[in-house]
Amino acid sequence: MSDRLLIIGGNAAGMSCASQARRLRAAGDLEIDVMEAGQWTSYSNCGIPYWVGGQVEEAESLIARSPAAFADLDIKIRLGSRAERIDLDAGTVTVRSTVGNRGGEGGEGASSTLGYDRLMIATGAVPLRPPVEGLDADGVFGVQTIPDGEAIRRALEKQPKRAVVLGGGYIGLEIAEALVTQGLSVTVVLADPLPMASLDEDMGERVCAAMTALGIEMRPCEPVRGIEVESGLARAVVTDEGSYPADLVVLGLGVRPNSDLARDAGLRIGTTRGIEVDDTMRTPTHEQVYAAGDCIQTRNRITGHPMAIALGTHANRQGRVAGTNIGGRPARFDGVIGTAVTKVGNCEIGRTGLSTKEAEQAGYSIETTLVESTVKAGYYPDAGKLAVKLLTEKHTQRMLGGQIVGGPGSAKRIDVLATAIWTQLTAAEFASVDISYAPPFSPVFDAVALAARKAAGR
Repeated sequence: MSDRLLIIGGNAAGMSCASQARRLRAAGDLEIDVMEAGQWTSYSNCGIPYWVGGQVEEAESLIARSPAAFADLDIKIRLGSRAERIDLDAGTVTVRSTVGNRGGEGGEGASSTLGYDRLMIATGAVPLRPPVEGLDADGVFGVQTIPDGEAIRRALEKQPKRAVVLGGGYIGLEIAEALVTQGLSVTVVLADPLPMASLDEDMGERVCAAMTALGIEMRPCEPVRGIEVESGLARAVVTDEGSYPADLVVLGLGVRPNSDLARDAGLRIGTTRGIEVDDTMRTPTHEQVYAAGDCIQTRNRITGHPMAIALGTHANRQGRVAGTNIGGRPARFDGVIGTAVTKVGNCEIGRTGLSTKEAEQAGYSIETTLVESTVKAGYYPDAGKLAVKLLTEKHTQRMLGGQIVGGPGSAKRIDVLATAIWTQLTAAEFASVDISYAPPFSPVFDAVALAARKAAGR
């Protein structure tokens, strides 16, 4: 008799788990059943701002693998099926079909109970919403799901003139650029002094300057206090400093783990509000229950401290680790160091490891090194500028963090720093690494190597 793997959530973590488990266990040995509340599987949330901005033409381009493709692998997808309750003692999940159901059992609104031998929770994250009036008005949009993107695109068909974006993190930057690209006047309202709070202040200032140069009005240190609504429509964003008219308002305030279902079932929830799991992605109290993706609490590889971080790279890897273990082979997830990249206009941004604030909070004594250089050899055409900041532990010179802000071609250099930090190289060791050179790609001494050499010279 085959085992049954029940998966809640049909995006990155859930479907990576399903695919890997199927590679290792045939359909006769493992039945795989996926519940997805929406109407898509395996799509790129990260691509939604670029779809809104017009760089991506169709929503289908964001879908990596369709339900039909999974069906060919003997993976059953129940679209329009929302998990409402997990009974850990009985080993069951109560599922209710949602409006527009095309894949669940029963009619609209019908519920059913499904049993499992192994359960995978991949419920993702939910957007942060400040406790202010007006956020539920028409004209206020999220940027997390394909329906969110569709709603913004429909709003753009009405040719709005002004948009206000709440938040200056990755999504805030990306959707602000998308709306500028569509011809709107854009104001970014943020509670922090600078955009990209995960960067040090001097690097965040560079990002702020790039946004201003793109024509985006920046309103820092102004947490939103409310949304002015007229005839049911959002018309302005209100802060302590004033009111900013808007034809549409977009939320880019970040997300939190969507762990409520797991919490209500009695699973452990960590200090970050993420589901607690070990490095095999199992929950500590129920070895047949796994969780992965944006809904979990993971571990910072440098400090060992718990953290919740919403990135598709982690979700896919964690889902694959869970699927490998379910498939009968050992696998571990070794934590994260927060490597991420984005862009606004021609300004590329990368960060990895600890920021100065994070390092100091973790008790490290650090030194910082800043190097300014060019993306290509200085004499080569379009040799844009970039800045590299490196954080090292004062007495060991171990690399703890890196940040990059610069022109096109800058950001992916962060992967070199991430590799060095992951493997615990010192600045001197990294300065000796044999990295590539050619005039179209870098100066003879790349900025990342110069930063390491300067740090090691101390």
